[in-house]
Formats: sequence, structure tokens, C-alpha cells
Amino acid sequence: MVLLVTSASGANGSGFGKLLAFGENGEARGSFSEDARIADPRGLGVNGSLLFVNSGLHRILALDDKGRVVRDTGALQGLNPGGGNFGPDGRYYVGLRAARTIMAFSPTLDRAGEAVLPSPVVPFPRGFAFGRDGTLFLASGIGPGGAGDNTILAFSPERTIKSSWRVKDPALSPLDLAIAPNGNVIVSSEHPFGAADAVTTVREYNRAAGELVRVLAPDHGTGFKKPRGLRFGPDGKLYCVAQDEVVAFDFATGKFLGAVVSLTGLNGQALIFFG
Repeated sequence: MVLLVTSASGANGSGFGKLLAFGENGEARGSFSEDARIADPRGLGVNGSLLFVNSGLHRILALDDKGRVVRDTGALQGLNPGGGNFGPDGRYYVGLRAARTIMAFSPTLDRAGEAVLPSPVVPFPRGFAFGRDGTLFLASGIGPGGAGDNTILAFSPERTIKSSWRVKDPALSPLDLAIAPNGNVIVSSEHPFGAADAVTTVREYNRAAGELVRVLAPDHGTGFKKPRGLRFGPDGKLYCVAQDEVVAFDFATGKFLGAVVSLTGLNGQALIFFG
């Protein structure tokens, strides 16, 4: 099994612009795929033996374990995909950064996507995931231009806003969102967003009503700058990709375990375990 990380490129970070692979000890293995259709990649998802990649070339690709593209939506004008996650209905859901909404695609990638929320539903989507009961949690953060808000919305399976869910956390500025094994909502946060002295944390919220449960933070004086993608690994640890590194937390205790990957220039966006 390899750890895969999307490294963005261009105006938002000038990173590698590739899908990068790392071994069990954090050693860099280079690009997982050299297919030219993978450029400035963002979100990732796994469905069985296939890896789904959101490409900055306005397309979604499915790769096998050798890094070969086996499915391709083709270029979809204005897609501008961000994060990705599979939903309880088996479809691949993608955050649309320009349209400010979420679209669902058949895993066969052979038909048009379906918008599952209005456009724009939030000023700037910053990660989403599905709870055990089908609730869709969507982080709403600050965009690269500085506009947006800092909150998390919850939508019922019927896609209506759940008024019983409300986050009141003035220190929150979300960058990605995941569901923990206990069902709670986990968010990577950089507050204030983009500030040189921003406080970077991982924040846990109660799945039922949105109260802040606890804050996971790195040891004093360590890196953990510009946190983005979150994933739970097969070992139960919580992993977060950040600038120049991927870090891990012992989720049960909240202990910061340090960097498991270090790579200068890594403008990490999403990560996933595959293979």
C-alpha cells in the first residue's frame, strides 16, 4: 500500500503539480502516474481497485494500481474540481470551486454529473464528507481571493439544511473535512486563513449538534503550515497533508506524532492510501 498525495501547482503554491507516491517509511517514490491528463491535481477517492483523481484540466480520471488511466470524463468546461469523496449511493462527489457547489458522478465516469446542491451553496467550499446516516457535511471557508466565511453546514439526505447542526467556533477557518471513526466531524483549520502567524489545528465537532469537542495541535515550535487534506489511515491514525510534509495524529489520544513525510516544495492538497 502506498500513500498518495496531490501536490498543486501554479498561482496557489507553485508546487509539483503531480500525484506523488510515498512508501511505508515516508520515502518519496516519485510520480504515481506520468499521464499528461493529470495536472494541478486536487481531490482523491478510492472505489474498489480504482483511484479517482480530480485534475486541474477540468476532468476526473480513474487509475489502476499501476497508475494507468482506465476511465476519463474528458474535459468538462468550467468543472474546476476541488475535493472528492464517494457517497453512500456509490457515486463520486466532487466539490466545484468556481460553481461553489457539489456535483455527483457515476463511478463509470460515462455520463454527465448531477449537481446535488444549489450553486452557489457556499462562498467557497473547503471539503465535505458523508456521515453514517447520510448527512452531507460541507466546510465553508475562505477562498484564495480572501472572500468567504468560516463555518460548516450539514445537509440531510434530502439535501435540506439541518437546523439542529450549528458550529459556533470563532477560531475556525476550515481547509478540509473528514468523518472520524466515532462519527464526529474533523476539520483542518488555518486561522486567520493566509496569515503568516495563523494558528493551524485539527478540530473535532460533535456529529449531532456541531459543538466543538477538542482541538488537536502540533507540538510547540513544529511546522504544520497550511494544513489541507485529511484522511484516516488503515492503522487508525489521522493524517493531514501540509506545506512540505504529511503529519500524523494518534486520534484516540490526540497526540501529535510528527511528520511521516517530508518533502520541500510539497504543496499538498489531498492524500489517500491505495493498493
